[in-house]
Amino acid sequence: MITAVIRWSVHNRLLVLLLTLILVGGGVFAVKNTPVDALPDLSDVQVIVKTSYPGQAPQVVQDQVTYVLTTAMLSVPGAKTVRGFSFFGDSYVYIIFDDSTDLYWARSRVQEYLTQAANRLPEGATPELGPDATGVGWVYLYALIDKTNTLDISQLRDLQDWFLKFELQTVPGVSEVASVGGMVKQYQVNVDPNKLRAYGIPLSLIQTAIQQGNQETGASVIEMAEAEYMVTSTGYIKSVADLEAIPLGTNANGTALQLRDVANIRLGPQMRRGVSDLNGEGEATGGIVVMRYGENAQKTIELVKAKLESLKKGLPEGVEIIPVYDRSNLINNAINNLTSKLVEELVVVALVCVVFLFHVRSSLVAIVTLPLGILTAFIVMYWQGINANIMSLGGIAIAIGAMTDGAIVMIENMHKHMEKTPLTDQNRWEVVIKATSEVGPALFFSLLIITVSFLPVFILEAQEGRMFSPLAYTKTYAMAASAGLAITLVPVLMGYFIRGKVIPENKNPVNRLLVAAYRPLLRWVLNFPKTTLIFALVMTLVGFYPLNKIGSEFIPPLDEGDLMLSLIHI
Repeated sequence: MITAVIRWSVHNRLLVLLLTLILVGGGVFAVKNTPVDALPDLSDVQVIVKTSYPGQAPQVVQDQVTYVLTTAMLSVPGAKTVRGFSFFGDSYVYIIFDDSTDLYWARSRVQEYLTQAANRLPEGATPELGPDATGVGWVYLYALIDKTNTLDISQLRDLQDWFLKFELQTVPGVSEVASVGGMVKQYQVNVDPNKLRAYGIPLSLIQTAIQQGNQETGASVIEMAEAEYMVTSTGYIKSVADLEAIPLGTNANGTALQLRDVANIRLGPQMRRGVSDLNGEGEATGGIVVMRYGENAQKTIELVKAKLESLKKGLPEGVEIIPVYDRSNLINNAINNLTSKLVEELVVVALVCVVFLFHVRSSLVAIVTLPLGILTAFIVMYWQGINANIMSLGGIAIAIGAMTDGAIVMIENMHKHMEKTPLTDQNRWEVVIKATSEVGPALFFSLLIITVSFLPVFILEAQEGRMFSPLAYTKTYAMAASAGLAITLVPVLMGYFIRGKVIPENKNPVNRLLVAAYRPLLRWVLNFPKTTLIFALVMTLVGFYPLNKIGSEFIPPLDEGDLMLSLIHI
């Protein structure tokens, strides 16, 4: 069958070249549109449920909220682990699903079960799903700085919460913009308990009065002069004075009693659980941009930076946006470094082909198939949704050395046939078919054996599988592409490229030098076979000793060049 494929490719060589051009076009498109990141996403398929229960102690939150939600989530389809954490005023429930579960399917199932459990939660507890992001979604961090010192950190926080945050959430690929630092403004009502006792007012009446005094409602319409007028009452609180004027009832003398009579009302900061500092120069406010699951990190960061650049025009004079963390720097450094190594590897392979084949035209056949195999791997990566990262590009780097084997062996066999049968325009393609058919089937299956050598990696699960499967996928795709090109495109290119005088292998100076150096060693090991085997056995046994002493780790350290300090006071 392989021989038939080779014959068909040679007889339909123009069609093969046309299909190759289509392959190149698809590969270039895939390279430009494949998502780019530094490392594979190792996060589990996870959905987070956050429930706010203001003012409640952790034990109360645990008993009334966390326990209710964790027991309800245990029966969610596909959930393998449910973890609950209770804090002051907040509950967090983490539902971890099987690796094969789609994230958005998991979120819809959690929302479904959350609706069923809502009636068992206490009044005031409001559960909500966390962002549709993963542990590596934190891609950009910025700070707001006022160099004129005209705005305090609470005003900068207002700019972040009511301007920048909403604008950045419109950027494609952004799941959430979390505000950090600064102070959140709030109306603070400090009730005097002695005055409440004197007027005989319960504390619950204060809360009810504030709720009723901060609302608007409609009252249908009235008709006057053949026109309808909508009736509405405006009552939203817009200032401290509005709060002070909220009525609570009347006193013993029949005088109206207002909120200012029993409480001190002011505008102040919300109680903070932490602070943020920039470069040790004092408190700062800013935002964390979290990328949506499955998005292109590089593209998302570029869109965020472009959006921030356009938003600078709407900021007050003197306010600047300072980038604090930008993952695109790590992505660019990692990808550029690996890309440069791939180019160097391609150059080395090309030079080796030229030196050992000693025929530039013949070397071009082997060299051309390398980028074609890589482009084919990118097409499948794009179709499968695999990011271009250190691991996926590393798989291609591993495969490059073996990808040219088929082409080189076919070229050498073609050279052997040319030594016996000089090429002419009449017999060129017959010689190509004969030379490639002799070694084509064996080469094709040998490349397939190399292709399946990484199949055990696909058995890995959890974090190991998510880490190394991109490498195994791309290496397998590149080798499979080289096997296919070896029996289709390579014979066609050989017929067009291999022309002129070809130097026999025994007259190649490089080959003669290497054979002369290798032959004495070969004679020695054949003359002393037992000594050779004993030496090999001893070296194998000695190798086991350092194997148990070198230690192990999941991945080597990765220096991003960024330093983030976190202080926790217990």
